Amino acid sequence: MKESAVKKIAVLTSGGDSPGMNAALRAVVRTANYYDIECYGVREGYNGLINGDFLKMGPRSVKNIINQGGTILKSARSMEFKTKEGRQKAYDHCVRLGIDGLVCIGGDGTFTGAKIFNEEFGIRVIGIPGTIDNDIFGTDNTIGYDTALNTAMEAIDKIRDTATSHNRVFFVEVMGRDAGFIALNSGLATGALDILIPERKDSIDELFTNFRNAEKTGKASSIVVVAEGEKLANVYELAEKTKQEFPDYDIRVAILGHMQRGGSPSCADRVLASRLGYGAVTGLMEGQNNVMAGMRSNDLVYTPIEEAIKKHNEINKDLLLISEILAI
Repeated sequence: MKESAVKKIAVLTSGGDSPGMNAALRAVVRTANYYDIECYGVREGYNGLINGDFLKMGPRSVKNIINQGGTILKSARSMEFKTKEGRQKAYDHCVRLGIDGLVCIGGDGTFTGAKIFNEEFGIRVIGIPGTIDNDIFGTDNTIGYDTALNTAMEAIDKIRDTATSHNRVFFVEVMGRDAGFIALNSGLATGALDILIPERKDSIDELFTNFRNAEKTGKASSIVVVAEGEKLANVYELAEKTKQEFPDYDIRVAILGHMQRGGSPSCADRVLASRLGYGAVTGLMEGQNNVMAGMRSNDLVYTPIEEAIKKHNEINKDLLLISEILAI
C-alpha cells in the first residue's frame, strides 16, 4: 500500500450499543498497528472526544473482546457535541494528540455528528454501521443485526411453547424504532400469524381477518410480532382491541426490549465487524473521507455518509408475502 493519508487515528463507539462493536474495535486497532498507525480509543463516544478521554491502544488492548457484547469503550449520546462549542473542544483535543483520522462506530446520529465534524474542522472521518435495526443505507447488514435477530427468534420460540400449551395469543414486541427488519425476519422464522411493521400501512381489520382465518384452519394459538415503531397502535393497544373483538381469546403481551441489544455476537456479526474495521482503517489510509464502510454482495464498499443517513434499506416485500402464505 502507498504511503498512508493518516498517521494517527482515534476510534469511538456512539449511540445505542450493538453486539459486534467490540469485534469492530478490535479490527480497527489491530489493522492500524499492522500498518504502523498510532491508534487511540475514545471513551464514551463524542463525550470522550470533548473531554479528552483518550486511551492509546495496541494489539493487547483488545485481546479477548471479539466474543463480548456491548462496547469496552462505553457509549453515550452527546448533547454537547451538537453544539459548535462542544465540537471545538473535541477538535482541540484531536489537535493536541495529532489525530488526523477518526473511525466512528454507530448509527444515524453517530454518522451525522461525524459528517458535521469533518465539514467544520477537516479531520478525516469514516463510519462503521453498528446498530441492530439494520436501517443504514450502503450495507446489506449492520453490525449487531444478525445477533439481535437470532435473540428475538429464540425468545419467540420459547414464547410459542407457552402459547401452544395454553392455547394463547401472544403479541410480541421486538426492537426497531423506525425499521421492521427484526420483526419481519423473526416473525417469518418463527411462523407468526401476523407481522406488523412501520414500513407498511397495517389495519386492525386485516389483523382480525387473519385471526378469523386462523380459527377456520384449526389454529388454537397464535403469535403476532410487532415492531416497536409500528404506527397502527402500540402492542398493548393492539392486544386490548383484539380482546374486545375476540373476548374468548386468552391474550398475553411480551416485550423483548433491550435483551436484543446484548449478548455475545454471532459468527456473522464477528466476521462482518472484522471486515468493516479493517475496511475503515485501510479506507482512511487510501484517502477516503466522510464515507461509511459497508458490505454489499460480500464486497467492501464505501458510501458517502450523507447518503447513508438520508436513504434507508428497504424491506423485501417478497418476505411479507411469504410470511402471509406460510402463516396459514
